[in-house]
Amino acid sequence: MTAIIIIILIVVLVIIAIVVNAYQQYKAKIDAERRAEIAKQRTIIDETENVLMATSQMPITQGLIRILLKRIQRALQVTLELTPGSPDLKQNILDIEARLKSIDVDPDNQNQFTLPETDKMIIQYIQAVKKLRVMIRTERSKGKIDGNTFMEQDKQLERLQLKVNVETLIRRGRGAQQTNMLGSARQYFEKAVTALENQVQPDEFCQARLQWLKQQLQEIQENLKNVNAQDRAKKREQERDELDELFAPKKKW
Repeated sequence: MTAIIIIILIVVLVIIAIVVNAYQQYKAKIDAERRAEIAKQRTIIDETENVLMATSQMPITQGLIRILLKRIQRALQVTLELTPGSPDLKQNILDIEARLKSIDVDPDNQNQFTLPETDKMIIQYIQAVKKLRVMIRTERSKGKIDGNTFMEQDKQLERLQLKVNVETLIRRGRGAQQTNMLGSARQYFEKAVTALENQVQPDEFCQARLQWLKQQLQEIQENLKNVNAQDRAKKREQERDELDELFAPKKKW
């Protein structure tokens, strides 16, 4: 009888150990998933905040800024659910709500386009625009924004990306013109023309820049013709001088 009791106790202890171990593994899995989700939301918040900072000088709509702020707000709320009671998170959510209300007060505030001064800044500018397009595409796939809003915002960002590209090529072309590198200037301007002509629905910017670029290309072509004509005339003059010197009467000493 005693042996049976001992066996039963051993079996019970083994079962308890298995249950405890399974619970610990389950708890560890839940904790790992919670930490992974918190890290994911933290990444969303940081990336969106960084893009918002980069857009401070961009001519983007307040509607797009609202989409980004709502993205941060949702990520903060998910994080708060995973770590309830955090005063910092609650304050961050209140700050985002205040920023959203300020957009509702002044929805049409928008910066003017200005091309960054350095190539490094231009690269960062373009990268920020590309990230914006990825973010709103993600929000659309999650059903957070409707199709019309996505198409409108993405089209504006596409035009902004085009404008940066074209204005950068124009700046480089002008620089080449100033140093009399007309061949390089023509290449830059031709690339800008190609980018503009590839637009299915050209806007006022495209039309104005196309007209200006084609005028510049025509002037460059005329200048190159003049330069080539001058070079040919100079070469003929040099050849004539060499012939005159060759057949000139020899001087008597």
